Amino acid sequence: MSTTAAGPLTGLKVIDLATLFAGPLAATMLGDFGADVIKVEHPRKPDPSRGHGPAKDGVGLWWKLLGRNKRTLTLDLSAPGGQDVLLQLAAETDVIVENFRPGTLERWGLGPEELHAVNPRLVLARVTGFGQFGPYAHRPGFGTLAEAMSGFAAITGEPDGPPTLPPFGLADSIAALATAYAVMAALAGRERTGAGQVVDLAIIEPILTVLGPQPLWYDQLGYVQPRTGNRSRNNAPRNTYRTADGHWVAVSTSAQSVAERVMRLVGRPELIEEPWFASGTTRAEHSEELDGAVGHWISRHSREEVLNGFEKAEAAVAPIHDVREVMEDPQYRALGTLAEVDDPELGPLRMQNVLFRLSETPGAIRWAGRPHGADTDEVLAGLGLSETRIAALRDQGAL
Repeated sequence: MSTTAAGPLTGLKVIDLATLFAGPLAATMLGDFGADVIKVEHPRKPDPSRGHGPAKDGVGLWWKLLGRNKRTLTLDLSAPGGQDVLLQLAAETDVIVENFRPGTLERWGLGPEELHAVNPRLVLARVTGFGQFGPYAHRPGFGTLAEAMSGFAAITGEPDGPPTLPPFGLADSIAALATAYAVMAALAGRERTGAGQVVDLAIIEPILTVLGPQPLWYDQLGYVQPRTGNRSRNNAPRNTYRTADGHWVAVSTSAQSVAERVMRLVGRPELIEEPWFASGTTRAEHSEELDGAVGHWISRHSREEVLNGFEKAEAAVAPIHDVREVMEDPQYRALGTLAEVDDPELGPLRMQNVLFRLSETPGAIRWAGRPHGADTDEVLAGLGLSETRIAALRDQGAL
């Protein structure tokens, strides 16, 4: 962990008003590359992510990841004093990320009109389940609903099983990536125009984009992708297979040359000569035969033998890890994918590192998620508020 490297977003000021995952994770990504992120939480209702999942010594561990590289400020935006403070912050801020239901900021006198009045260069990123308009805009929205509505759940699971939801925040995480990208696009636009703008991001949309050409297939062919388990309709063999020593591996043959190498490795080179083997789509129509050939070979070898054999054959395979093996994998170790962070509350922590490596201005985890409101006085003093004024706001319940 580096505490001194100046990331490419150093000097960028971000206010994170959002709760739970998509909006806050987008702000985390900006903070990872140097942005000064101030996390605003309600004085009496901390971000719910602090209470999600396992905790150690009463401290939520998910928050340590989601809240990293953020200063924490308590502010009641429904109170006049809190609204005044936010407008003061906004005047000096580049980006605000929020995920209130549409109309909430406007009701508090903190909508785009008021925010741009104090800072015309501000980028306001609004992250909601369904967007700022339309028949569902008023509904509460979570990533689970996006995973359902987008078609993801409909194509996930075994053919004879129910639609399957992911056991983690997939849609929220995809939306966070899209939000960070949208913010950077808006900031690039500001370089040309000098003006900020509003980003309207609906969580139901980015996941639909990453699902691929399904709308195009349906529009042009009337084709509806079915559930296929671990198989693919686009290529084969593609599945998970159990090794002789009880481990699991995943095999992919998206490239024709790799498919041919796999069949030679498993001792079935004659299948390469079949007319249907010439494309991924027609290979997929013969998944049973191809899976049988690959599965039989893998079932007679240990995981180490399988991985070594595929590597020598230049064929694509990966062990199916649980988190224990992820933490020890030599490739992740080489990349520095997991970083150790010294946390004042819990001591050394290991968590995912920043998303990518930049050769000249790398990102860094400067600190893990901080306690609720830990930086309130420092942030407000930086705005020029006196100790008396801060105390008065606290007495009013605005802090």
